[in-house]
Amino acid sequence: MQASDVPRAVAAALSSASALGLTVEDAIVLQDANRLVLRLLPSDVVARVAHVEHQPGAAFEVALAQRLARTESPVAALEPRVEPRVSVCDGFVVTLWTYYEPVPPQAVTPAEYAHALKRLHAGMRQIDTTTPHFTDRVAEAQSLVASRDHTPALADKDRKLLSTTLRRLRQAIADRGAAEQLLHGEPHPGNLLRTKQGLLFADLETCCRGPVEFDIAHVPEAVSEHYPDADQELVRKCRILKLAMIAAWRWDRDDQFPNGRRAAVELLGELRAALEHDGRDTAR
Repeated sequence: MQASDVPRAVAAALSSASALGLTVEDAIVLQDANRLVLRLLPSDVVARVAHVEHQPGAAFEVALAQRLARTESPVAALEPRVEPRVSVCDGFVVTLWTYYEPVPPQAVTPAEYAHALKRLHAGMRQIDTTTPHFTDRVAEAQSLVASRDHTPALADKDRKLLSTTLRRLRQAIADRGAAEQLLHGEPHPGNLLRTKQGLLFADLETCCRGPVEFDIAHVPEAVSEHYPDADQELVRKCRILKLAMIAAWRWDRDDQFPNGRRAAVELLGELRAALEHDGRDTAR
């Protein structure tokens, strides 16, 4: 979120929580990217704040969290002291979530991570809802790469690399014909909480439909090896596609990810290395 918008976003969160009967006097920033995540005190509630154009995504996330809770899926819960809702205040949408006390630092084992993801996928298979297909997200990345207005700093050779990779991998994954279901969309470590209740996934706004391998591609490689029955070749293709997609988003002129331009350059390097490695494996 733009630094100039943060004070208003914080005020919107405090006002929304107070209007719902919670005692809130201060806010601590937990995460600041395209959406602001705050810990509101003294009520100890988590507020997720985004610009009002994200209202449909926020409403979807709240509804999905309620449904997943009924399947006992490992997901972060909505704040139980207030009615589940999306509040709109001063051009921002605010949703309220449970705050989980940090547990003593301890590495999450690959087996733990894989088990939690498998449980999440099992719960998601019980839910019938309309979501974007993972290829819709790929198409968004392709549109960014194709637009010099939206990605003006992207060099021509890098633009061609991203365009070719996105097109080729999108088709290769579709041709694989894997079973599809509701997915988290981005179950990477940044969206995984270690709590006293166990591992929980947060940020459901990125949910989409596709093969489970698309989700697995977002977790560390050691984790994917513990996910039973995963098509590891498909996981590898999805990993490369994921790199190309994220690189495209980081080159967006409107991207607000911290240090996004440096990350964009690094991602291109990782993508080239992954493609080179994939080419060697394919040639064997």
